[in-house]
Amino acid sequence: MQDRLHILEDLNMLYIRQMALSLEDTELQRKLDHEIRMREGACKLLAACSQREQALEATKSLLVCNSRILSYMGELQRRKEAQVLGKTGRRPSDSVQSAERSPCRGRVCISDLRIPLMWKDTEYFKNKGDLHRWAVFLLLQLGEQIQDTEMALVDRTLTDISFQNNVLFAEAGPDFELRLELYGACVEEEGALAGAPKRLATKLSSSLGRSSGKRVRASLDSAGGSGNSPILLPTPAVGGPRYHLLAHTTLTLAAVQDGFRTHDLTLASHEENPAWLPLYGSVCCRLAAQPLCMTQPTASGAFRVQQAGELQNGTLVHGVLKGTNLFCYWRSEDADTGQEPLFTIVINKETKVRAGELEQAPEWPFTLSISNLYGGEEVTNTLRVESREALQSWMEALWQLFFDMSQWKHCCDEVMKIETPAPRKPPQALPKQGSLYHEMVLSEPVASGGPCEGLLLQNNAISAEIRALLSSYYSDR
Repeated sequence: MQDRLHILEDLNMLYIRQMALSLEDTELQRKLDHEIRMREGACKLLAACSQREQALEATKSLLVCNSRILSYMGELQRRKEAQVLGKTGRRPSDSVQSAERSPCRGRVCISDLRIPLMWKDTEYFKNKGDLHRWAVFLLLQLGEQIQDTEMALVDRTLTDISFQNNVLFAEAGPDFELRLELYGACVEEEGALAGAPKRLATKLSSSLGRSSGKRVRASLDSAGGSGNSPILLPTPAVGGPRYHLLAHTTLTLAAVQDGFRTHDLTLASHEENPAWLPLYGSVCCRLAAQPLCMTQPTASGAFRVQQAGELQNGTLVHGVLKGTNLFCYWRSEDADTGQEPLFTIVINKETKVRAGELEQAPEWPFTLSISNLYGGEEVTNTLRVESREALQSWMEALWQLFFDMSQWKHCCDEVMKIETPAPRKPPQALPKQGSLYHEMVLSEPVASGGPCEGLLLQNNAISAEIRALLSSYYSDR
């Protein structure tokens, strides 16, 4: 009978784990679908860009979306393979009994990112040669999580590339590997998009028909011939700028430090590359980590604390285990309201814990001794609880904390400060919307038959057709 109960418990545990995996897969699939839609929007945005900065931002978004899609697909594949192996390779009871203790998760934040540059003397000090500009950004990946920094424009007037972003990864284990990839693109000249109006005219001609298309082309040609600024809108077939991988590095738990630190970069580009930048070969940043065991309570409950010189029964308190401290309050409400604890018992890597039982004590018979060294002298606090289950619960919480400290190492010495990232600002120094659709809306005549400044609004029939075409094109943005 007992064996059957164990089998039922194992089957229930397996079912719960499969349900959890199913929910995780659903959430990951939702993220994947979102990135696919974002990728489609980035492609449309890239096709509609008329300015260099717009095209650079759109191409950057496309690169980030592609990276996330590949990461999510790889994670889904790994989960499916693990699920299949779990079903065919082991029995349910084996999978439950062989489960090992896992360390707690944590948050990892990287900030104050700076990448020094190494210009030639003739370029930086003597200001000789052409003044080239590069658009650069960082792609950061931790597991399946991928984030990016804002795009920065770089030329020889700068001594380093500075990113103001605080990039936070909310789900990380102590074995995390944070990969940093620096991408760059040489900013093209204005003439790179000079052929866009002709391509747009051809596209509109084939979309609107022969008669309307001829009038559209005539309007665009007359605008170009009169010296006015042409309406720029590359078609979806127009390729955008190309980002190149310039350098990369991988940071682990050993790189975590509550301060500014320099790390080596592996250069992935050479001087003949059109996107080459004179990188010094290092990246400076602050990498901080917060294990959940340091910021969230892991156990709580009532017990009596017996110290040297106190009565045998000790003091009845409410204890909360959080980080490397066991806080003792008069009441549980004091912990909830943020009151100062009566006293605190320190729990660190050198702490010794022993469980016992007082046979002659009718109440609170189970004991938990916590010993620490202070100035070479051992000081012991004895906790007394009412039941064996409560004792096991406290012991399990302490052993889990010891395991977390052994895995997160120096991150459990003290709580590192992590600032919440500020909301991403819209790209700066970008020109106003340069799409044909928006320009036509802005140049709408005040009254029917009134004067019209728009190039394509000289014929109301043509403008209505074009407006309907581009309105449907922009509806999914």
